[in-house]
Amino acid sequence: MPPAIVRNFIDQAYPPKARFSTSDIPDLTGQVAIVTGANTGVGKVTAKELLSHNAKVYFAARDKSRAEQAIEELKEETGKEGIFLQLDLSDLHSVKRAVEEFQKQEIQLHILFNNAGVMEPPIEQLTKQGYDLQFGTNVLGHFYLTKLLLPSLLAAKAPNGKAGRVIHTSSLSATFANTLEFNTFIDGPARRKLGKRPLYNQSKLGNVIISNEFARRYGEQGLISAAVNPGNLKSDLQRHVGRVPKAIMTFLFLHPIEFGALTQLWAGTTEEGSNMNGKYLIPWARHGPPPPASLNEVLGKELWDWLEKQVESV
Repeated sequence: MPPAIVRNFIDQAYPPKARFSTSDIPDLTGQVAIVTGANTGVGKVTAKELLSHNAKVYFAARDKSRAEQAIEELKEETGKEGIFLQLDLSDLHSVKRAVEEFQKQEIQLHILFNNAGVMEPPIEQLTKQGYDLQFGTNVLGHFYLTKLLLPSLLAAKAPNGKAGRVIHTSSLSATFANTLEFNTFIDGPARRKLGKRPLYNQSKLGNVIISNEFARRYGEQGLISAAVNPGNLKSDLQRHVGRVPKAIMTFLFLHPIEFGALTQLWAGTTEEGSNMNGKYLIPWARHGPPPPASLNEVLGKELWDWLEKQVESV
C-alpha cells in the first residue's frame, strides 16, 4: 500500500480533537431538512441536532415503526417533533413516491443529508429493481432522490445566491476503490466474484463521484454539494459484518456514534458550509484529500450517464 494512502488512513481513522461542536450550529428556524436513515445511528444524531436548533426535519426511512419511535424519542429530548417520510432507497418507485409526498408539503428544501447506507449485506440481496444492494441503495437510490429534489433545493436560494445543500455520506473505504466496475452494478458472475467488501468500497467511491458531479453541474445555480467521511463509527452499519471482524474493528478504530454527525452538520448548517461546493470533508469537521479515483471527470460523466439511464423510465 502506498505510503500516502497509509498516512491518509491513519489521519482519518484516528482524527485529532474536533474544533467544531454542535454548539456552533446556528439557529435553523425556517429551514427544512431531510435526513435519510434518520431512525438510527448517525442519521438520528444528525436529526436530533437539527431539531434542537429549530429546523423542520423529515425522517426519511423504510421502517415506519422504527422511524416513529426515533421521532418520539427525540421529541422527548428536544421538545421538537420530526416528520416521517416513507422512503426505501432500494426501490426506485419508493424514492419517487417519497419525493412526490415531500413536494406536496414543501416548496423549499434547505438541507438534504444523503446519510443512509448498507454495508456488506449477504451477496444474494439485491434491490427491488435487481441492482447490487450496496450500489443500488448507497448510490443509485440517493442519486435519484437528489435529482428529483433538485427543484426544491434550488428553490431555497438565499440572498447570497447560495441554494440548498446536499451532503453525501461516503466513507474512508472509498479510498480503497481504484475505479468503478460497471458490470458489477447488477447481479452476475462479475459481481459475485468481486465480493461484498469491494462492492461496498466502490459504492462509497460512487458517493463522492456523484457529489462532485452535482457540484459541477449545478454549482452555478447555487447548489452546494459536498461529500463527507463521517469517521469509523460504532453503528448499525456493521450489522452484516461478522462477529470477529466487527470485534476487531471496534477495538482498533471505531468511535462513538455521536462523533459521526459532526462533519456533516458542519457542512450542512454553518456559514462555512456555503463555500464547500465540490469539497471532500473528513473527521472531525475538516477538509481533506478526496479519494484519488473520485477526481476522474471521465469516470464521473460515465457514472452520471449510467445513473440517468437507470431512472429515465421510472
